[in-house]
Amino acid sequence: MSGARAAACHELLLRLAGRLPDELLWRMRDWLADGGQEVLASTLPRELLRHRVAITDDERELLETAVGSTHPLVDAVHPAAEPPPTQAEFEPGDGAVDTAALAVLAVVRGHPGCVELRQSWRGGQRIVLVIGAERPWELAGTLQRVMRAHGDRTPCVEVLPAHGERSSYHQAAIIGSRPLWRSATALVGA
Repeated sequence: MSGARAAACHELLLRLAGRLPDELLWRMRDWLADGGQEVLASTLPRELLRHRVAITDDERELLETAVGSTHPLVDAVHPAAEPPPTQAEFEPGDGAVDTAALAVLAVVRGHPGCVELRQSWRGGQRIVLVIGAERPWELAGTLQRVMRAHGDRTPCVEVLPAHGERSSYHQAAIIGSRPLWRSATALVGA
């Protein structure tokens, strides 16, 4: 998958966090990281329809870039004026850093462009938030595999751009999180 298509797909999957089931999102992110363009192109529009997820015009453009504008199901996905506000509630947890968090930290610290690593919990599910990264879809896939190796069956990894508007889901996740690491350059700029 080209860099532009992968970036569009990653952005769309970010916007769908909290709107599609975790089990589906982590699998799609894994396919994206492994270059599974064909399986993503056939699955994503179908799952949007199956879960009755309406998308905005901006999200439709991302979908068309990710799966192709000629995909027969793209036009069938329902339109939305704006994304719905999140109903998810997040909490920072007790602050304990376990081996899974340490493994994630080791990967994030070595990945170019990463600015910050945060951790949140939503109903017993760990949510890993990475701010900034080059080729974020690859980092998301790697971190998901690390978390699965540590026993997380449905890893929730959100690799967000360093700047820009955040969805209500990601805003709530950041507010209800604890920092695990910040790069030295981020601390100088703060």
